[in-house]
Amino acid sequence: MIILDKYLQAREKEGNPIRVGIIGAGIMAKGLVNQIVRYTPGMEVAAIVNRTVSKALDAYENAGTTAEVCTDAESLQKCLSAGGFAVTDNPDLVCEAAGIDIIVEMTGTIHYATDVVMKAIANKKHVLLFNAELDATIGPILKVHADKAGVLISGGDGDQPGVIMNLVRFVKSIGLTPVLCGNIKGLQDYYRNPTTQAGFAATWDMTPEMVTSFADGTKISFEQACVANATGMGVAKRGMIGINYDGHVDDMTSMYDVEELKRLGGIVDYVVGPKPGPGVFVYATADDPMTKKYLEYGKLGKGPLYSFYTPYHLCYFELPHSIGKMVEFQDVIMAPIAGPVVDVITLAKTDLPAGKQLDGLGGYDTYGQCENAPVARQENLLPIGLAEGAVLKRDVKRDEPLTFDDVELDETSQVMRLYREQLQMFFPELQEKSAIA
Repeated sequence: MIILDKYLQAREKEGNPIRVGIIGAGIMAKGLVNQIVRYTPGMEVAAIVNRTVSKALDAYENAGTTAEVCTDAESLQKCLSAGGFAVTDNPDLVCEAAGIDIIVEMTGTIHYATDVVMKAIANKKHVLLFNAELDATIGPILKVHADKAGVLISGGDGDQPGVIMNLVRFVKSIGLTPVLCGNIKGLQDYYRNPTTQAGFAATWDMTPEMVTSFADGTKISFEQACVANATGMGVAKRGMIGINYDGHVDDMTSMYDVEELKRLGGIVDYVVGPKPGPGVFVYATADDPMTKKYLEYGKLGKGPLYSFYTPYHLCYFELPHSIGKMVEFQDVIMAPIAGPVVDVITLAKTDLPAGKQLDGLGGYDTYGQCENAPVARQENLLPIGLAEGAVLKRDVKRDEPLTFDDVELDETSQVMRLYREQLQMFFPELQEKSAIA
């Protein structure tokens, strides 16, 4: 950001702002609009897409500006070409419009977001995902399509995965080897639901389902799966280790077997309760005697694990940095390096009867846990990103993992088509065993 701020200031002076299209107008999108409009030189929110157009208008109004409602490509392009700001309920119009540099997907959906991202890629626009749910489910194949189109797709600064990846890059840059990428939580209860979380959701102007996905472990599983796919690190066991501790994360280094971490090639994990929360951390090793000596001098201890942390993640505050780095420097904050390393599988939150149509993420029916992708595919386990709307073929007990054989799915969606393509590309040896091949 120390360099980026100068480049954005130069763009402001030149009258050449980065023009951003935002998909979604929820609480985080509303915050991003405010951050860009009020506090980010050299950048503009050119258009907002939302199924309820009034919410998109409210996001602009909250930031002290106005926008024009556009219902077709001609009116939207005319508005943008004149330097105006547009709102619409049609994402295709924004993805296809000239003069927009990057699309920011912030809906937290799977099916809707898939269609938007693929349309943006087809129209040669960079995509910033504030959508760990989508990224963890089909991020690797979306990256393949983005690469073919010559555009960037990336997770963002501010959300925990992006903050972790910035720490990983820093740790590597000073000659250390990351072996654990950690996420700090204050609560983990698989059985929370929209009823138990309604009060908290109302306080923070969020949906009960969003807050439930935070509390029941689904969100952190998506986040850590994204980190796994961006680093190549897996999980030590299904669901991650998840140590509870009420001290400081610096004091937890002795709770892990460093040789086991090395043997595994590093892991992604979470902890519950320690300071600084909510934050993220990376544990790393060093081999150079001089490095070890000066790490001790710098109060990082004697090792063998050294703790690095960021004591906050500031969500939408930091997303303009991501936008600037992607457009100005072609820098990717977080993206899969190959195929899936970790999947987020589906487990029953309560006893579920045959014939039940599963509700969505953060609902009453299911929660997600991390599992190493080769294991998940060998056992034909159902990713929770594909579970919404699926119909159960049999009774399922609480905490039982669901497989593809247990459900009837909509095989016609673009998400399923891309998921099949992802399997065929990265797990060709398992195709004969897959129920959806």
